[in-house]
Amino acid sequence: MGDTSHLIDVQPVPGGDISQAFEVRTENNHCFIKINRNAVPDFFQKEAYGLQQLRQAGALSVPQVYHVSPSSADHGYIVMEWVPTEPAADSETKLGRGLARLHQYTHTYYGLAENNYIGKLPQPNGWEKSWIRFLSEQRLGFQTKLADEQGMLPAKRKARLEKLLDRLGQWVPDERRPVLLHGDLWSGNWLAGPRGTPYLIDPAVFYGQREFELAFTELFGGFSPRFYAAYQEVQPLSEHYEDVRPLYQLYYLLVHLNLFGETYGPAVDRILRHYVG
Repeated sequence: MGDTSHLIDVQPVPGGDISQAFEVRTENNHCFIKINRNAVPDFFQKEAYGLQQLRQAGALSVPQVYHVSPSSADHGYIVMEWVPTEPAADSETKLGRGLARLHQYTHTYYGLAENNYIGKLPQPNGWEKSWIRFLSEQRLGFQTKLADEQGMLPAKRKARLEKLLDRLGQWVPDERRPVLLHGDLWSGNWLAGPRGTPYLIDPAVFYGQREFELAFTELFGGFSPRFYAAYQEVQPLSEHYEDVRPLYQLYYLLVHLNLFGETYGPAVDRILRHYVG
């Protein structure tokens, strides 16, 4: 960032479970800084890359990144613009419309030019023409492997997951065009900035099917009917959505199983029973 002006104030910002966050004021700037002493070397570089992808799409605002620590550092940090929160009555309406426009930013293949992270877990993104294959190998299959390595897959759960992966084509459409996804859009990963303008933060971007994103927004709640109504004004949900919603939510439940443990096991099992008995 190159700011050598006098430091005025530093205040901790609560809410993160991976990194420490601070609001920093200098004579010349007002910044948001995240620090993680246990981060893998490229953790914040991938966050900055994801924000750049979202910014290029031009559908929703994202904070400007001023500086990212070099990958050789023994701790990681990222410096971004400070976005003051000013929620407005139409913030979620703007978010819904903006997300629908983001989902019109297309690519030829599923995936991304770089791997990244979902939370603190690795998220592979190798380019793939088939959505079913991408979903099977780089989303559900990869998280299944991590869960198995951590001893989170009892025999019945593992058998059901294997059966589901073999039969994905029964429920998942493969003909839709890849669109840019935030990738980790829960209610804590956006904020209402000046004049209620929605900003996206903490992405895990990739090109996928848009219903994958919408399904996660419904998993833990936090989005009002205004958000979904505004989304559908721009881009109605597909006829397949109700059929695939629990299956797409399964990916995020496996992520939470791997991050936080067996608390999420029963929800995983419930979805597996729904599809494969």
